[in-house]
Amino acid sequence: MSRLAASVCILRIEEVKTITTSETDSVRKAGQKDIIDIFKQWKNKNKSDSLNRVPKIRSGKPIFSIVPALGYTLSSGLTGSINVNTAFYTSNPKTTNISSITTNFIYTEYKQMTIPVQANIWTRNNNYNFIVDWRFFKYPQDTYGLGSDTKLGDAFRLEYKHLRLHQSVLKKIGKSFFVGLGFFYDKRWDIRQEEDPEKKNEDIETYGLGRKSSSVGPVATISYDSRTNSINPLHGLYTNIQFRPNMKGLGSTSNWQSLVIDVRKYINLPRGSQNTLAFWNYNWLTIGGKPPYLDLPSTGWDPSNNIGRGYIQGRFRSTNLLYFESEYRFALTRNGLLGGVVFANAQSVSDWPSKNFKKIAPAGGFGIRIKVNKTSGANIAIDYGFGMDGSRGLFVNLGEVF
Repeated sequence: MSRLAASVCILRIEEVKTITTSETDSVRKAGQKDIIDIFKQWKNKNKSDSLNRVPKIRSGKPIFSIVPALGYTLSSGLTGSINVNTAFYTSNPKTTNISSITTNFIYTEYKQMTIPVQANIWTRNNNYNFIVDWRFFKYPQDTYGLGSDTKLGDAFRLEYKHLRLHQSVLKKIGKSFFVGLGFFYDKRWDIRQEEDPEKKNEDIETYGLGRKSSSVGPVATISYDSRTNSINPLHGLYTNIQFRPNMKGLGSTSNWQSLVIDVRKYINLPRGSQNTLAFWNYNWLTIGGKPPYLDLPSTGWDPSNNIGRGYIQGRFRSTNLLYFESEYRFALTRNGLLGGVVFANAQSVSDWPSKNFKKIAPAGGFGIRIKVNKTSGANIAIDYGFGMDGSRGLFVNLGEVF
């Protein structure tokens, strides 16, 4: 999947999403504008007073949005999509987070196709959170082998189809604590390597690829989320720990287990401003067994497809991946329409088969933000990132990177 996110309107799905009235009230008081306001103002200058009103979503009154979008990533080239989003409350908005169902169709310059259906449903008083991430991929993409010593020139083209069926249910056990169970199913088929008798990737030959693979098993999740608006947080802490045992008895190609630790911290700096200093630590570990090659931890293949700005998706791959990123987000205009970011990140994958960490791949960059929805704070994120060995490129997201 490209890094063009699935939803532009109200929510961008992750593990646990939250938006309450406190930050949207501050947005309303600040008189912020988004690109829809600018379009309306250009269309009818005499009715600009209405632009300061932020639409409210009431219980039982869903809001439907259909938004076409264009983007660009290193791994996909030009990307076009049509995004359909429904946002609604299942109960009192004062005590229940907003729910969202999103589907879209994504097609890229490199003939990649993605059709996702994503849902994030909160029940009364946030007692339960139902999360669905279903996607179909038809995906040609380069791979570079395993470990930290791979080069851009090692690129080897793979083509495959991928069906992802991920679903979880989380139960609130405290003000910001959640625990839950889920079931993850990933199936890949029609896996084909580039037909070039003079070019072989030794890591693929040694590790093994196969024509198809499956990873199936339950998932256990522990989560803490104190953010008041996870679409564009000003402050708060998010921690999500996920254990996934894949079992041959349930249809997996092999028995293997993974552990993902996702920690994000947001600091409003200076306090009371629209600016945020954000930190992200993402550790993706294989703690047992041998995952299929395409299920190994890899750059840009986290659930939001965002780790590793500055490198092409799939650039580094191995059994374990450690990642850290810091970003400063700041307003360029008082009405919040335009903003900017500077960021730096570092990733390290373990060598294979030794599993030792020997090298760090740093990257950094800068970008701009364009407000597309002042109710949720959602932005178009346009970033230029650069890494080692001449790696660089433009990265476009509908929503913040983390």
